[in-house]
Amino acid sequence: MTQQTNDSNTEQLTTEKARKIVAPLYEALNRPAEKDTLALLSQACHEDYKSYSTNENFLTRDVLAKVFKQIGASVPDLTWTVKDLMVVGDRVIVRGEASGTPTAEFWGAKPTGKAFKTMAIDIFTIRDNKLAVAYHIENWIEALQQMKG
Repeated sequence: MTQQTNDSNTEQLTTEKARKIVAPLYEALNRPAEKDTLALLSQACHEDYKSYSTNENFLTRDVLAKVFKQIGASVPDLTWTVKDLMVVGDRVIVRGEASGTPTAEFWGAKPTGKAFKTMAIDIFTIRDNKLAVAYHIENWIEALQQMKG
């Protein structure tokens, strides 16, 4: 027998609910130069959101919004697609794909007119129906190699 509770913190996170929670973040990553990335991230993420990449340093929600804008300025057609989404307890795991063609310097590489496509893995912790923490990794080395040709 399953025990039910009215506490919103223990409400089961479903795949459908998880998709709705993460959607504004990925919307902010699609052509971010054209959008209010901070408003979209504010919809998805807590004010104290922490986005970790390759170490223990993290970006806040506000800084991340600026980073999205900077990426969008270099890659105006940036597209970020959710390929797979899985829920495990209060965690959401997303396998995504980023693609685009830089028109300005991007991660130190000059634009060549060549596009990139790379995989991304995001692991989010959900608190009160918003993103609290993210650990993510993208294969930018492969993306830079694709842009070189």
